[in-house]
Amino acid sequence: MALSTGPGYAHPEDEFCTADSGLDPELCRALAELDSAGAADPQSAFYGTTEVQAIELDRPVLETIGLYIKLGFIHILPRGYDHILFVLALFLASTKWRPLLLQVSAFTLAHTLTLGLAAAGFISVPAGIVEPLIALSIAVVAIENIFFRELTRWRPAVVFGFGLFHGLGFAGVLSDLGLVRDQFLVSLISFNVGVEFGQLAVIGMALAATLLARRFVPMLSTEAGYRQYVVWPASGLIAVMGLFWFLSRVFG
Repeated sequence: MALSTGPGYAHPEDEFCTADSGLDPELCRALAELDSAGAADPQSAFYGTTEVQAIELDRPVLETIGLYIKLGFIHILPRGYDHILFVLALFLASTKWRPLLLQVSAFTLAHTLTLGLAAAGFISVPAGIVEPLIALSIAVVAIENIFFRELTRWRPAVVFGFGLFHGLGFAGVLSDLGLVRDQFLVSLISFNVGVEFGQLAVIGMALAATLLARRFVPMLSTEAGYRQYVVWPASGLIAVMGLFWFLSRVFG
C-alpha cells in the first residue's frame, strides 16, 4: 500500500483501519466512504471484488512530517518491544558515554541504510529471515554484556551488522503503514527521525532510572555492584527473551 498526495489505491474492504493501527486517518476516512458507496450500490464495479479504487489524498508537507515522526516514535514506544530490548542491551554494555555513543551511532547508521534501501525497493529480505535475526541480535548483545566488562573491539561491528536487520524490520513496518509517494523522501526521513526519538527516549529513561538507583541504593553506587545487581540480571532476562523470540519466530 502506498499513501499519496496524488492518486492512492486501496480496496474498500480492507480491514486495517482499526483504532490503534496508527494508519493515516485521512486514508481510513476515504476507505470508509468507499465502503459506504459500495454498500449503497451493490452493482458497483469495485464492491465485492478484488479490484482497487483510486483515492485522492491532499496532505501538506508539514502534516506528513508530523504524521511519520509520530508513526516512527510509536513503533519504538510503546510497540517495539524487541527494539526496546536491543537498545537497553546497548545501554547496559557500558556506563560511559563514549562507548554508548559509539554503539548507538553504529546502530543508527546501519538501520538508516537498510531502511532507506528497502523502502526505495532496492533490497528485499523476507520477514521470516529478518524477524528471527532481530530476536537473535538481542540475545547476542545481552549475553556479551554478561561475559565482557568493557566494550569489545568487535562490538561496534556486531551492532552495525545487527542494525542492518533492524532497518529491514523498520522497512517492513513502514511498508505496512504506507508511504506518501509524492513525498517519499520526506516521509522516509520523518519516520526515521521518529524512530531515533523513540530510541533516545528509551535511553533517557534508562539513564534517569540508573542515576537515581545508583544515588539512593548503596549497593549500586560502585561499578562492581552495578554490574552484579543490574547489568548481569537485566542482561540475562533480555537474553532469555531474545532467545525465546528467536525460537518462536523460527519454529512458530
